[in-house]
Amino acid sequence: MAASKSPDDPRSAVLLAVGGLLNREIAIDDLLARMVDHIQTTMAADRGTVYLLDRGTGELFSKAAHLPELEEIRLQLGQGVAGHVASTGEVVNAPTVTDDARFYGGVDELTGYKTESILAVPLRDHRGDILGVLQLLNKQSEPFSSDDTTELVRMSQQVAWAIEATTLYQDLARAPASQLKPLPIAAQFNRIIGESEQHREACLLTARAASTDATVLVRGESGTGKELFARAIHVNSPRSEGPFVKVDCAALPESLIDNELFGHEQGAYTGADQKALGKLDAAAGGTLFLDEIGELPLAVQGKLLRLLQDRDYLRVGGTEPVQSDARVVAATNRDLESLRRSGRFRTDLYFRIKVVQIELPPLRARGDKDIIRLANHFATEAAKRHGRPVRHLSRRAIERLCAHRWPGNVRELENCIESAVVITSGNAIDHDDLPLLDRSLDDDSVGTQARAPLPAEGMPADETMSLAAVERRHILHVLNHADGNQTVAAKLLGIGRNTLARKLKKYDL
Repeated sequence: MAASKSPDDPRSAVLLAVGGLLNREIAIDDLLARMVDHIQTTMAADRGTVYLLDRGTGELFSKAAHLPELEEIRLQLGQGVAGHVASTGEVVNAPTVTDDARFYGGVDELTGYKTESILAVPLRDHRGDILGVLQLLNKQSEPFSSDDTTELVRMSQQVAWAIEATTLYQDLARAPASQLKPLPIAAQFNRIIGESEQHREACLLTARAASTDATVLVRGESGTGKELFARAIHVNSPRSEGPFVKVDCAALPESLIDNELFGHEQGAYTGADQKALGKLDAAAGGTLFLDEIGELPLAVQGKLLRLLQDRDYLRVGGTEPVQSDARVVAATNRDLESLRRSGRFRTDLYFRIKVVQIELPPLRARGDKDIIRLANHFATEAAKRHGRPVRHLSRRAIERLCAHRWPGNVRELENCIESAVVITSGNAIDHDDLPLLDRSLDDDSVGTQARAPLPAEGMPADETMSLAAVERRHILHVLNHADGNQTVAAKLLGIGRNTLARKLKKYDL
């Protein structure tokens, strides 16, 4: 499709090559690699490289490159042609490198590759700041021309636009003095933000699982981003071009979920006038995401077990097995081990569903750095979305965010920041713009990593309370926090609005 566009169209070429991936949880390396591949082919060059500028170390590093010999190249500012372009902002078209003082031969010595000609241009963001360098080596038929230079400058603008649309940009745009260590690039996906050790381990496991067809179970408290990681598994898998179909097992009544998942045959029950396809049919060639799998009824658990073992299933009212070509990724915030011991979750399904298990840490366990990075990201996104002039968070706002325990995890933080962006009267979010309870600053409610849910105001916690009593008390507390707004409370709890309504009825709230 890109080849049919005119090269004079500024939207052509690179952005078309990456399609709609900019708003998806794709691995940043893969996104940039696709762009480099397209540029190298379009420009008839032998090799291409995207260098990014690490302001923390003052180095350029190769983020995407045709570089089979080395894992990474790192250059100091001013070192080599790429370093020269990054430090001066100049465009370099060197038809031969033999007598060019800017050329650094150390990389050729390491790789055994022979560089003959170079075309390199800076990558600039919307403010004109240099993000890195786009470089091509050895045009296949002749030296790079002035037209090639013009075209590569145009393409570099598109690469820079693409980078700005990803969460990587937040790291690249940091001021040099704000961070002295290298960027936390490893195993990072677009839209998945964090550098704590637990979060990084979850990212690495996600990357490994994505390349396979294994069944994956994503576990974590409500609001930790389980669906985000499930989508990352799909987007970075060989099934990425197929559909991603979500089924919320907690939102559907028990009487409907069997039909929703597997479909039904004509005449299966009164009113079934024709055959109906289910979510499994819709997910063919892609990924079926079973959210809150711990809520799945036992009868349906048996059919799911058959699906995972035999790759086929029966529609409601059917007798002939239907073959399935859908990968299953599941998520839960429930204690499946307790459910299994109590007989509410099948033991055989428990072991079959967790071929790969990814544990997402609660936000309170990820540390202040992750909270600050997430808050800055959410503030930037909300400011764009609502057309607000918010530029940063004040020191007191950051202190208050870091002191809060975040029972609703990342989802609660996102909602909190969006609210603050909307209501603040200036260009900075201050502490009193944050819709947080004052008790979050109390000494006895700050900094723990494994506390029980906050009880309702004025009600002391009891370590011998039943799980149902703790859940009832926490729901009441969150409802109070949301001023009785059940939609907001459901978001903070990380459950569907219908699920909350059922729990309110169950606990006579």
